[in-house]
Amino acid sequence: ENYEEYFNENVHLIRVKSFRRSLNPIKDFKACFEVRKIVKQVDPDIIHLHSSKAGAIGRMSISTSDRKMFYTPHGYSFFMEDIPVFKRIIFKQVERVLGKKGCMTIACGKGEWEKSKMVTSNSTYVSNGINMSKIDKVMGRIGNKTAPKGIGHEFTVYTVGRITYQKNPEKFNRIAELLSDVKFVWIGEGDMKESLTSPNIEITGWKDGDEAIELAMQGDIFILPSRWEGLPISLLEAMYMEKLCIVSDVVGNNDLIFNDVTGFVCDTAEQFVEKIKERMNADNRQITHNAYKEIVDNYNSLGLCRDYKKIYEES
Repeated sequence: ENYEEYFNENVHLIRVKSFRRSLNPIKDFKACFEVRKIVKQVDPDIIHLHSSKAGAIGRMSISTSDRKMFYTPHGYSFFMEDIPVFKRIIFKQVERVLGKKGCMTIACGKGEWEKSKMVTSNSTYVSNGINMSKIDKVMGRIGNKTAPKGIGHEFTVYTVGRITYQKNPEKFNRIAELLSDVKFVWIGEGDMKESLTSPNIEITGWKDGDEAIELAMQGDIFILPSRWEGLPISLLEAMYMEKLCIVSDVVGNNDLIFNDVTGFVCDTAEQFVEKIKERMNADNRQITHNAYKEIVDNYNSLGLCRDYKKIYEES
């Protein structure tokens, strides 16, 4: 509710009042005119659209003849399994048509970039990155590569994010049911909260960034059973905090996690359970260090900013 507080003071927030996340022809039509009016008033040099919905409205509303425009899907809508097949087909065709406009797609990871080639030839990628110094400050371990291992508390399996269909809370719940003697924590909130019925699951509700990191520090194994992803920030953070990561085999997750190297990839709830049991008492230090190094080397927010700046200037 207080999302405005998260913006840097240099950011001028202008709300698009008609904008809706779901498909709404009347509101979407109004949003197009609203966006066009805002662009005329602000007269930006560069426009960067984020998410499929904003990407569609922005590309339909704005001319690219006198300014640079970029679009980052953060997970294409035509891969979302919680919408009907016919809608996904329509969304894919819309992406193909709009992909011909003079707007470069900047995918948030290599996997999403590969998928972008299905709908546009004008694309590249800049991998998501995390603010490592901020995490270090919260963790109180600046310069120390050894993350806390959850000593002195109940063994905990956790995840971070919205409790929605995409994040597969049903599978998270099933894993918890099959491991009834293990504590599970979902750091977040969402409209599918009721599907987390296993008594060994704790739901923390929404937390700000620092609180979420503090709670994550208390976990031992991070799991992400998502149905689809772009390049998940929660996974980047868990890897940086040297938590053992077990994830579903989808684009985004499998860009980061390689079996026995940086973590483990699973499909079924039973596979998650088997891997959690196997690794609970195992020495995971080499794997978690590999994951940590992968983030430090390739997923720093400073590198992300540098890469975006280069694309903005050279396009």
